[in-house]
Amino acid sequence: MSVSIRLSRGGAKKRPYYRIVVANSRSPRDGRFIERVGTYNPLVPQDHAERLTLNEERVKYWLAQGAQPTERVAKFLGYKGLIAAPAIVESPKKSAPKAKAQERAKAAAEAAAAAAEA
Repeated sequence: MSVSIRLSRGGAKKRPYYRIVVANSRSPRDGRFIERVGTYNPLVPQDHAERLTLNEERVKYWLAQGAQPTERVAKFLGYKGLIAAPAIVESPKKSAPKAKAQERAKAAAEAAAAAAEA
């Protein structure tokens, strides 16, 4: 049985509130879970004490048992210093300029550098 530490959504429509739970990776997102180890409230300011609460002892226990945190939960655990912070991945690769646009930008930069030398 593979176990994951993930978010389970609660709260009303457009007012999210998340529980950080340890669950079987095959159970539904808001379904059955093994243990609740914290909460996350994205609606309060970042410096607020109730934005992220964790039972650090239980999180350490589940990590020692082989539980895999999801990306968002790994970011929270890295923020609290329980695991190494995950590397930030550039998500919108689709919006990056394509090959021809990159060539034009490179040529423009070389032309600007040549003009600066002269």
